[in-house]
Amino acid sequence: MARNRNVGIIGIGQTKHSSHREDVNQPEMIHEAVRQALDDAGMTIDDVDCIVHGNMELFEMVFQPDMWHVIGDGSYGKPLLRLTTGGTTGATLVCAADNLVASGLHDVVLAIGFEKLQEGHTTGGITNMADPLWGRELQTGALTGMTADAVIEEFGEERAKNAAMKHRVIMDKHAMRNPNAHRRFNFSEEMIPAMVENVPPLVGELRIVHMCSQSDGACAMIFANEEITKARCDNPAWMVDHITVHREETFNLFGNVEEATTMRYAAEKLFGRNGITNPVEQIDVFEMYDPSSWWGLDWMREFLLLEGDEHLKMVENDEIDIDGKLPINPSGGVVATNPIGATAMLRAAEAAMQIRGMAGDHQVPKPVNLALASGFGGTLWTVLMLLSKNPPQLKEA
Repeated sequence: MARNRNVGIIGIGQTKHSSHREDVNQPEMIHEAVRQALDDAGMTIDDVDCIVHGNMELFEMVFQPDMWHVIGDGSYGKPLLRLTTGGTTGATLVCAADNLVASGLHDVVLAIGFEKLQEGHTTGGITNMADPLWGRELQTGALTGMTADAVIEEFGEERAKNAAMKHRVIMDKHAMRNPNAHRRFNFSEEMIPAMVENVPPLVGELRIVHMCSQSDGACAMIFANEEITKARCDNPAWMVDHITVHREETFNLFGNVEEATTMRYAAEKLFGRNGITNPVEQIDVFEMYDPSSWWGLDWMREFLLLEGDEHLKMVENDEIDIDGKLPINPSGGVVATNPIGATAMLRAAEAAMQIRGMAGDHQVPKPVNLALASGFGGTLWTVLMLLSKNPPQLKEA
């Protein structure tokens, strides 16, 4: 993507995530993340030029929550954009903030994603977004066993089930290192056979531990132009590029159609214009939006441009572990923490934290120079973001 100037990430904040943050209201919860991001950047709210704010309004059933949240986000008297793009909201906020600074319109932008799902009804919101007849396959909301069926059909029942459950166990091992993660079970690999057999199913072979839950939480990030970034921050992360792919025609009710997924299409485009020919070798960490372990397992092949069973082998050989060849979701991922309006932003925030070396106990134990983060939502929408330790070479429009 051509840009007028480079954009650095100099401030990151996130709350502790839980099924019920009953100790705070929405503005208070958002304020926790904003305060952390400002402190990290060494700024006050007076240094911020513009705020972008987003969540899934219909989940809490509060219309235009940004009007209420002024007392928590500090946006009084400042330009503010409210964005809602379904599950990709958090990633859209990151892309919008990046564009606002890269274009030269603003020098410092604060992006805020949040969700307080205990105050609404998530599945009720999702199932009312589609026509009850023509969109009836959406009436289970995000719960679907179709991907599990496809992976089992391609690789056999035993191998597929074990790989999906091992993926879930690895994510939990990572979440146990992250003090902000919502679900932390302390699973072990010895438990996999029993979990495959005994964990209650939701839909088909999608079992309850495979699926993400709903969380309360917020994330805030501060984006600045190159001059301010270098003056304010010794260890910034830099936005390199991002791409958003919407291909609603891939979501159809009339049989299987052979076509590229939005994940593979996005990866091919993003990698192609940034000189990435071998993502497994060139990318140091990947924070992937994985709503379930079956999707996480299946989408590895698409995002990393793998073929055959290469993605299963990466899981089976521990290559996605925090100390593996390509660590995936050292934060624990979406299956551990899912405040929907912030979930995709957390992927970019966690990737930036890895580059900046500030991830604490879930810091990847190797140099992180290039990180990938993804968002997912809607009818198979994909957002893919590339971040680096060094400022990228500006490209001409």
